Amino acid sequence: PMHAEPRPDATAAQALEAMDFFIATAHLGQQEMAQRLGLNVTDLLSFACVLKAGEDLLTAGDLAEHAHVTTGAVTGILNRLERGGYVTRVPDPNDRRRVRVAALPDAVAKVVALYQPYYDRLDAVFASYSADEIAVLHDWVNRSTNLALAYIEELRAKDAEGE
Repeated sequence: PMHAEPRPDATAAQALEAMDFFIATAHLGQQEMAQRLGLNVTDLLSFACVLKAGEDLLTAGDLAEHAHVTTGAVTGILNRLERGGYVTRVPDPNDRRRVRVAALPDAVAKVVALYQPYYDRLDAVFASYSADEIAVLHDWVNRSTNLALAYIEELRAKDAEGE
């Protein structure tokens, strides 16, 4: 429905600088949110993965993969999230030896209450872009995220090789 508004010209270098500042600001925001929820940033990101999975409950291994942490780290993360009242471990209906991670409704409500006003404001920003512009933003964010994840894996692989 929205038509594109005129945008100021920008070079790729200016866009990259703006991205760096956005990421730094988003980091601060994550720390602020995590602190208000009594979590560290890794635990908050892990809880976000649990929320994103919805009814398709994750195993501990799935969570490690989605949160980009080691399977060893997941145990501590889950213990802290469980102690904090964010998640509960439920038996896998198909394999009793395996557990799945379920978000607790009160925790979901607490996180939604904190994030919703921010997301409402972001929605208002998106509303000022055309569908084509949003498609470009979506593509750019996804491609940049995949690039960042690949680079992190590359760095970790070098560490593992002892370079």
